[in-house]
Amino acid sequence: MFGTVRGVATLVGAGIAGGLIWLSTQVGQDSTGGYWAAMGILAGAGLVMALSQLAGGWTKWGMPRISAGVFLIGFLPVLLVAGWVLLAGQPGSNWFQRHIDSWSGSIAIDGPVHDLRSVIAVVAFGLGLVFGLTFDTTGPRSAGESIWESRAPEQPSVPAETAVVPAETAPTTVHGEEEAAEVERTPDAETERLVRM
Repeated sequence: MFGTVRGVATLVGAGIAGGLIWLSTQVGQDSTGGYWAAMGILAGAGLVMALSQLAGGWTKWGMPRISAGVFLIGFLPVLLVAGWVLLAGQPGSNWFQRHIDSWSGSIAIDGPVHDLRSVIAVVAFGLGLVFGLTFDTTGPRSAGESIWESRAPEQPSVPAETAVVPAETAPTTVHGEEEAAEVERTPDAETERLVRM
């Protein structure tokens, strides 16, 4: 059942993302405004694909929340690199585009930046996808809980009869072996022996 729900969610997400990708081709990218509109639509397509997995129950159902660790460690560096390339790829020559080109040459990354400009649509799509991957679910949120809070996972309780007996209770001397043999005959010792296995 779970695979079917996730499959349907993935199909729907891919359909919506495909429609957004097509829509981005209908926007003229000759102007700066058109360029950013198309890149925003492509980033939205990537976001839709990631969110389709949440809708399909990939991460435990529940309300989506932003994982602070993934946002800070995973998304922000991607935003920096993708934003750099997207700014460099703008049509025409504006202040941002000129400065990014200049700074890229100064730090000797102008080659990769130029190469990535040829696949700028993939960069925009990937940026949206990585942003979508910062969302996770940990079950339904309690009232007043923020989407930025991360709830510690609940630890399962261990029944008393399966509790592990500390090692220091085991006899270690030669005389202790006689005591251990005597203890093994009692019902509690049998339970302890089973628990240790």
